[in-house]
Amino acid sequence: MAIHVYHRDAATVRLPMIARDARLVVWPGVGAITANMNYVAMEPGEANVPHSHPVSEDTIVVFAGEGTISDLTNGVDHPFGAGQVVHVPAGIKHQVRADRGSTLESVGGPCPADLSGLRAAGVLSEAQ
Repeated sequence: MAIHVYHRDAATVRLPMIARDARLVVWPGVGAITANMNYVAMEPGEANVPHSHPVSEDTIVVFAGEGTISDLTNGVDHPFGAGQVVHVPAGIKHQVRADRGSTLESVGGPCPADLSGLRAAGVLSEAQ
């Protein structure tokens, strides 16, 4: 495979379970083997569906805004903001919320890609 350069605005696959504007940019659907990089713009008051990634670590780089991530496995909330990086170990049930009055803009995602989660969301076939 050759080097590819992607633009977040050209991403055609969306994951509404993450946010209304959650775009899969680099993921198995474009040929990535283990990488997964999503662009997410989460509006104030929006929250993603509580979830976990059984074998993937989830890392999110926050470019703009403020929010809260809940560690639902351990019952702890963590506020975060622009310039910070959020890391969720594999297996931890979590939820991201734009609950601090601003739009959150971030990139990141579970690595290796959460294939079972992508299949459950209907964006990846069983054969992939």
